[in-house]
Amino acid sequence: MRRALRVCGAILVVLALLGGATAWWTWNALHQPGPLAEPAQIVIPRGGTEAIASVLRERGVIDVPRLFALAAWLTRGEGPLRAAEFTFPARASLREVLTLLREGRALQRRLTIAEGLTARQIMALLDRTEGLTGETPTLAEGAALPETYAFTWGDSRASVARRAVAAMDQALAEAWAARAPDLPLATAREALILGSIIERETGVAAERGLVSGVFNNRLRRGMMLQSDPTVAYVPGQGLPLDRPLTRADLDAPHPFNTYRIRGLPPGPIASPGRESLQAATRPEPTEFLYFVADGTGGHAFARTLEEHNRNVARWRALNR
Repeated sequence: MRRALRVCGAILVVLALLGGATAWWTWNALHQPGPLAEPAQIVIPRGGTEAIASVLRERGVIDVPRLFALAAWLTRGEGPLRAAEFTFPARASLREVLTLLREGRALQRRLTIAEGLTARQIMALLDRTEGLTGETPTLAEGAALPETYAFTWGDSRASVARRAVAAMDQALAEAWAARAPDLPLATAREALILGSIIERETGVAAERGLVSGVFNNRLRRGMMLQSDPTVAYVPGQGLPLDRPLTRADLDAPHPFNTYRIRGLPPGPIASPGRESLQAATRPEPTEFLYFVADGTGGHAFARTLEEHNRNVARWRALNR
């Protein structure tokens, strides 16, 4: 009986030692620094622990996929491993890697839609943006608000497009609600059209209100807007001309040619930003009726045709 007790005691001691050794080995395996030499942005795919381990091994985050799988199984009660894009710190341990995959914030990517892009250009931008998935929906001209949009890897192009359209709807509604009381514009749609023309006319932020003032004055008087960007917008193509305008362009009979039609064209010619929408709905009070490029990136404004012609002559002299 005593011998049996001594044997059992010995077994218990061995088991305790084995348990302690296993616990030590597990803790050490989980917490020792990993092989990753420097921080890395890595897309973690769907497909389970094996697929994740394969990517992490390929990118140098771990060196033994089976050990990663075992550690993931031992800590399975802490939650599932997520498919997303993460930034892994240098020398990250298995514990840090698993915590990041379960609780870490997915990397935020950014897509910037610049002011003045056409719908076709915005759709092309969505098409080539890495990290987005699915097909790009067709966008109406002027429907998407130029802005920077955050997204995570795997988001759909359609979801980003919907956000851009919703943002434009809101920005236009806000600009229209705060409009000046004496605008010669009947609807928010007309404000969007005018905003798109202002956006394409000037890249100088301080000029937007004044450019809008000129166009509003011309609309009130029934004058043609005579805006070059509307002529450069080719209906059906959705892209502005990539060359200087010619006399033939100014004489071309198409509905966007504001040298041939009175009032606004039938639709936007690009996507205006918030500032251009605000300029369209709250123009700067002015007596100016004309403007022309001044050779410095801005414009020279004039009240009379005679003054305008002198400004045009100066501009032509600078471009000889």
